[in-house]
Amino acid sequence: MGELYPRLLKLAELARQYDIGLNIDAEEADRLEISLDLLEQLCFAPSLAGWNGIGFVVQAYQRRAFFVLDWIIDLARRSKHRLMVRLVKGAYWDSEIKRAQVDGLEDFPVFTRKVHTDVSYLACARKLLGAPEAIFPQFATHNAQTLASIYHMAGNNYYRGQYEFQCLHGMGEGLYEEVVGDTTAGKLARPCRIYAPVGTHETLLAYLVRRLLENGANSSFVHQIGDESVDIAQLVTDPVTAAQALEPLGRPHERIPQPTHLYAAQARRNSAGLDLSNEHRLASLSAALVVAVDPLFAAAADRVLLMLYRVLDPARSQVVLGELPMVGPAEVAGDLS
Repeated sequence: MGELYPRLLKLAELARQYDIGLNIDAEEADRLEISLDLLEQLCFAPSLAGWNGIGFVVQAYQRRAFFVLDWIIDLARRSKHRLMVRLVKGAYWDSEIKRAQVDGLEDFPVFTRKVHTDVSYLACARKLLGAPEAIFPQFATHNAQTLASIYHMAGNNYYRGQYEFQCLHGMGEGLYEEVVGDTTAGKLARPCRIYAPVGTHETLLAYLVRRLLENGANSSFVHQIGDESVDIAQLVTDPVTAAQALEPLGRPHERIPQPTHLYAAQARRNSAGLDLSNEHRLASLSAALVVAVDPLFAAAADRVLLMLYRVLDPARSQVVLGELPMVGPAEVAGDLS
C-alpha cells in the first residue's frame, strides 16, 4: 500500500484528466484481497471525488466472486462512485489449480467444472444489473449463450450507459456483428467495446500464449463453435440445467484431485499448507499461536529459569542448532539476582 498505491493514484488522476476509465485487472487469487484494499483507498481519494472512471475486474471462476460483488456494490454506494465492473470468466485456471495442489491448501479457489463457472458468471451478471445506480457492468465474453442470457436478463428497456459487452480484438467478430448495429437491420443494438493488449513482444507473448490455452481448450466455446462435429444444441446448452443435473449438486470434477488428496494413488496425503493471503487464515493462525505460547509463560511465572528449549534444524530434525532458555517475569523485568 505504501509503494503501489501512490503509483495507482497517479495513473487514476491522469485517466480522469483525459476522461479514460481505469480498471484494476484481475490476477491470481492470492492477490485479490490486496487489490480490493487498493480499490477501496482509491474510491475515497479526494482528487477522484465525483469521477465514475474507477473500475475493477472480477473473475467468475473464483468461488468467492458472487460475494466480492456484494462488497464492491457496497463500496460504490459508500464512496458515491458508479464503479465499472468488468466481468470475465477467468484467465489463470490451470495455474490456480496447480498452485493450490502444490501448496497443499484445503480446497481450490476456483470452480473445477466449467459449467459452474458459466453459472457463476450469469449469477454475477444478474447481481450487477440489479445495482444500476452503483455499477456500470462490462460483460467480457465470446460465448453466444452467455451473451444471449445477459441480453434477455437485462430486459428490453435498454438505455445508453446501462451496460456494455466487451470482446478481444480479432476474436468473436462473427458473434458481435449480430450484436452491434440497428434493430432495423436485425441486430441487437447493444454496444461492444473492443480491447487489445499493448506492449512489447516480451510482455505480450505470455498474454498470447494464455489466450491460446484458454481458447484451445476442448470446453471453450470459441473452440467448439469451430468444430463441425459439435451439435448446435450442445453448444448452447443452458449451464444452469447442466449444473442441476450433477449429483450431488455442485459436485467437483472427479478427475481433478483435491489438494490434500494429490497423492491418493500413492496412498499418502499431501503436505498441508496455509493460505497466507487469506486474512481469516492469518487471524486464526495468530490466535492459535497465542494459545500455544501462553501456557509456557504461565508455567514460568514462579520460576527463575525453565528447562532449555532445544532448537532443531528444520531440514534435519536430528541436528540441534542451539538451546533457548525460557524465563519468567522476573528475568524479563531485568531482575537477574
